[in-house]
Order: sequence, then structure tokens, then C-alpha cells
Amino acid sequence: MNVLAAGALAFFLAACGPPPADTTLVISSDSTLRTRVAELLPVLAERAGMELVRPIRAERRSREELEGYLRYKLDQEMPPDEAWVRTRSYALLGLVPEDLDLRDLLLSVYTEQVAGFYDPDSTALFVMEDMPVELLETVLVHELVHAVQDQTANLDSLTAKTRGNDRQAAAQSAIEGHATLVMLEHMAGSVRGEPVDFSTLPDFCASIRPALEALREQYPVLASAPAIIQQSLLFPYVEGACFVLASWQKAEGRPPPFGEYLPQSTEQILNPDRGPLGARDDPTELLLSLGGGAQTAYQNTLGEMELQVLLDELLGEGHRGLADGWDGDRFALIMGAGGDEDGLIWASVWDSEAERDAFVSGLQPGLELLPAPATLTAAEILGRPGALLRVGLDESVTVSVTEGRPR
Repeated sequence: MNVLAAGALAFFLAACGPPPADTTLVISSDSTLRTRVAELLPVLAERAGMELVRPIRAERRSREELEGYLRYKLDQEMPPDEAWVRTRSYALLGLVPEDLDLRDLLLSVYTEQVAGFYDPDSTALFVMEDMPVELLETVLVHELVHAVQDQTANLDSLTAKTRGNDRQAAAQSAIEGHATLVMLEHMAGSVRGEPVDFSTLPDFCASIRPALEALREQYPVLASAPAIIQQSLLFPYVEGACFVLASWQKAEGRPPPFGEYLPQSTEQILNPDRGPLGARDDPTELLLSLGGGAQTAYQNTLGEMELQVLLDELLGEGHRGLADGWDGDRFALIMGAGGDEDGLIWASVWDSEAERDAFVSGLQPGLELLPAPATLTAAEILGRPGALLRVGLDESVTVSVTEGRPR
């Protein structure tokens, strides 16, 4: 995982006098790196609340090698066909330009930020070979937390595509938010010369959120990307950190946000009181079946985080409250019988009729900004208050909604 702008945070670490390091915990061809990783690992594992059960591999790589690996991972995780259906789906929702080259943009964003990452596939941590010492420490701390997480939480399975976009984003927020908080605590403690526990500080998240959000301005490609891309990349670090901090403040022992504490939606990240440590409100999983000769090219979920971005784009700032009451959704990109026309249908369920009705009426003025004729109507879905959005489709394309998770 690429640590997003970790080195841009305004901390420079003071060297502490660690005890002799157990280098059997680390596999590395670089003796200096091996020693520093071995010094950090036990402390970080304890602070993260997770057990170190096997050695960690750490290596230096050139920028060219790191960028090449990011291209390889992008090819694996988003091949061109998938990039096209994702782009088309979000273009129909007015979230990205229709001519966006998504793969090229993501690669540019990733390589703009590349400093190091932990790769769950190879269970190895890689850092750039010519990185300044102060930045190296920051990256090492963040990525070593990921390495420790992966020994008990299996990061690949938590972020698998089969879990759906919103659950993936929630899990990514737990992963990155946890690593970000441990990293910030370590850095602050190094400066102060004593351990720091942010969970004891009032309003810490309110003070750190603007600083983390401001990091985007240090990366021109990211700052110029569509809002949905910016938010998808920054949300896990910013709101994920705030979610984990809220969890630490509610539970004894600062539990890591995995297992029973794993959030299941971005709604829970944004509203920790609806998550594992509150009045738990897990999302309703929807499955769509289309009629009228339509062919489904792609299906996925938006979730509350992306729905808020949609409201920003179509209505302007100040309307995110219309997403309150979201309880689950699914969209489908539809291809016509000839394959040369497309449209999108999005189904959602809500906690109450009042919240559903506020959303349906509130979003109506923004529909005219969508690239094709659109309708948004109230509906009953699974015996619940629901809404159906059609973009570029008429009533001849019917939809049947059932509850369940795609296999």
C-alpha cells in the first residue's frame, strides 16, 4: 500500500537510544535497514495492539523499480476493461469526465506519491533507496504497521473486490487510519521524548483533520483530479484515523479495528456510533436483476462517502446531510441489446421514509447536470423506503432488487 503523503507531515524525528535490536525479526539485504526495522517493530506492534508472529522482509528499491511495480499492480487490480466500465458508470453519475483515462490518472497519482509501500502479496515492505533519512523513518513506521496488521488480519481478504466498493473503502479506512494514528503517535512521541496517546486528547481529530486534508495541495496531480478520486484516496487516511481514534476512546485497550471491530461501511466510518462499538447499523446488501432486454456490464456500490461526493457535485457544498439515513445501495451499468447504448440504474434503501423523501426531493435540481436524461423516484424496496435513479434509461428497463451479497 502506498503511504499517501506520509513524509509531508510536519514532524522531524529525534533519534532515541533503542535497546539492541533483534534482527531475527527482519529479512533484508540491507544491514542498516534491517537494524532500524528491527528496532521499530516490537514498539510498533505493541502500540498497534497486534502480535508479531513471523519475520518481516524489508528492501530498498529504486524509484524506477517502485513505479514499475505500481504499474504491475494496477494492471492486476484494474485492467483496461474494468477501468472503462468504472469510468463510464461514474461519468453517467456526473462524477468524472466522460473522456477520463482512469488508469493513466491513477498511475500518475500513485507515482507522484511513491516513497514506499507494504505489499500483502509478497508480504514485503519496499522503500525508495535514495529517500531522505527523516522521510524514511516516517514511511517505515507507517508501512511496518501494515506489515504487522497483515500477520493477523489478512489485508488482501479485507480489501477483496468481492466485498464491494463500500465495504472495501471501509476496510481500507480501518487499515490506513490505524497505521496513520500509530505513525503520528510515534512521531510525536519521538519529538517529545515520551510516549503519546492521542486517545486521551480532547478534540484531537478536529485539529488534525485540516492538516491531513491539506496534504492534497502538495501533490499537483492529486489536487487536480476529480473530487471522487481525491476523496477515495484521502478518505481512508483522514476519516479512517478519526474512526479508529473514536474506537480507541470507547473501548478498553485501544483494540485494532479488525475482527469484531472491523467497520462494514463508510457510513460507519463517518458515524462511529453506528459501527462495531455503537448501535451497530450494518448496510443492507442489494442485488439487481434487470429486465427489458438490458445487459448488465458492471455492478457495484456507492456507499455514503461517495454519495456525499455526488451531492457535492450535483448540488454544491452544504447538502451532504441528504445522505443521512442511507442504509445500502447498488448500481448497474446497462448496455442496450446492440451494445452501442448505455445507461445506469441505482437502487438504494433508507432508514426512514422521511430521510428517503428528503433525499429524493433534495437531489431533483441536480439531475439536470447529469450527461443523460435522468429520473429519481421513491419506491418500496425489500419492504423498505427506497429510491431508484435512472440515467439514460426509461421505464422499459425494469429492475428487480433482492437482498444478498454477490458471489
